[in-house]
Amino acid sequence: MNQKKKRNIVLTVVFFIILIGATYFANENIDSYLRRIISLCAIYTIMGLSMNLVNGFTGMFSLGQAGFMAIGAYTVAIFTVPVAQRATVFYIEPMAPAIANIHMPLIVALVLGGLLSAVVAFLIGAPVLRLKGDYLAIATLGFSEIIRIVFTNLQSITNGSLGIKGIPTIKSLWWTVGTATIVVVLMALLIHSSYGRAFKAIREDEIAAEAMGINLFKHKVISFMLSGFFAGIGGGLFAALLGTVDPKQFIFTLTYNFLLIIVLGGMGSISGTVISAFIVTAGLEWLRFLDEPLTIGNVEIPIFRPGLRMVVFSILLMLVVLFYRKGLMGTTELTWDRIIGWGSKAKSAFSGKKAARGGAAK
Repeated sequence: MNQKKKRNIVLTVVFFIILIGATYFANENIDSYLRRIISLCAIYTIMGLSMNLVNGFTGMFSLGQAGFMAIGAYTVAIFTVPVAQRATVFYIEPMAPAIANIHMPLIVALVLGGLLSAVVAFLIGAPVLRLKGDYLAIATLGFSEIIRIVFTNLQSITNGSLGIKGIPTIKSLWWTVGTATIVVVLMALLIHSSYGRAFKAIREDEIAAEAMGINLFKHKVISFMLSGFFAGIGGGLFAALLGTVDPKQFIFTLTYNFLLIIVLGGMGSISGTVISAFIVTAGLEWLRFLDEPLTIGNVEIPIFRPGLRMVVFSILLMLVVLFYRKGLMGTTELTWDRIIGWGSKAKSAFSGKKAARGGAAK
């Protein structure tokens, strides 16, 4: 093992120790509002990574993420609500007897939601992944809406349009930040495996990839199923964070938020997706004051009204895209070599300026 590899391993271990310490400190010392924002950032990181796996790394154009998220969310909602409270939730039509008395711990429900999303992704992907480009986007968007409409009408299972309330909520950051960290690590291992290299080969040139012996359909389906699995996990955490779910939460515009995250961070970049998820989610919250009326003295500023936040945020995003056309990270990753290289350049620039000042003083 060379010196550089040893250094990277040590830095990675130190980073995870700092991350654990920071999560513990934040979990114990910051208020519930900030914890909720951080949790939402972590969940959107998971969702962004799940979408980037298909759109960024495999080169397909899928818009079905909201549907897979809904499957995971409803799985957690159905199986974690205490059995004694279900009669008060399903008061119009009783819960289906087959599942009425089944209760699961959150971790089991999360995994089950991910697996069910993966199964649905296979059922959807088998017929539609032979399509390309806009046709694939339209098909997956349609299936996402079908899933939502089905959930709206399954009164005895999903409680229909009323949704499910009384879901035990998670207040600890270990659930959200911990799960997001595990997903990031799994994604990194996947992308650097033979399957990840095959995904990227399909993205670059399907004909060349097939000529090299890569089974296009098999790898596309695997990518789509893994994307669905991670989206189901993210949806389950989303339901547990909010404590309630209903079909209106998973309309197709939700998918555009995840698309925004991966485009801003970089199509085909794990670290870019993580950075972008925190910027987009936290940024929208921090700009919320723009939607409130502002009065200076006795003069009300007319521009401050509901909707200004999205206008300002959209302008900021446009400026970022103009200067970073491939996103903040493009298809590259934030590696230790890159960070140390930035530090060396900054140090050299600072030393040069200091030397120039010294020469000028003489």
